[in-house]
Amino acid sequence: IFTYYFKKQNNQILIPENQKNITDKLNNEENSSDDIFYNIRYSGIDLAGNRYILTSKEALTNEANPSLIKMKFVEANFYFKDKTVLNVLSDEGLYNNKTLDMIFEKNVKANYEGSKLSASKANYSNTESYLIISDNVVVTDKKGSVVADKLIFDIKKQNLDIMSLNENKINAKVNLK
Repeated sequence: IFTYYFKKQNNQILIPENQKNITDKLNNEENSSDDIFYNIRYSGIDLAGNRYILTSKEALTNEANPSLIKMKFVEANFYFKDKTVLNVLSDEGLYNNKTLDMIFEKNVKANYEGSKLSASKANYSNTESYLIISDNVVVTDKKGSVVADKLIFDIKKQNLDIMSLNENKINAKVNLK
């Protein structure tokens, strides 16, 4: 008698608590205006006529601003007209599906023609035609390496500005061979 009585009592105590937790979680999700998607893929052509494919393992859209997509575990491949490919990876990202602008954040890694880049943030503006890479920028290549605070690449003019903030120095090692 005691075994069944106490078991029933314990279950009655646990079940309402679990039900309350589940109900609270469901209510919070219903009140949230975010939609979560998994394994998403965007592809298109930027304003310069280059093809890209953007993938993410997890993405959030918000009803208040549906054109902005928050992403986690992001990979982007840019296929340029000259047949070269730029691969960018990051832990987080933001994609504007109207302007095609992209922001890559946290543990940004990029590979292009044997050059490797790491940084904390990369901002690709399709509308303004530039790429800004910032925070702990390190570029390694067979021709040398560069450590800087910020790189600004003007896509239209095809030039690169290497910047240092707060009077820091830019470290560069160049292999002249």
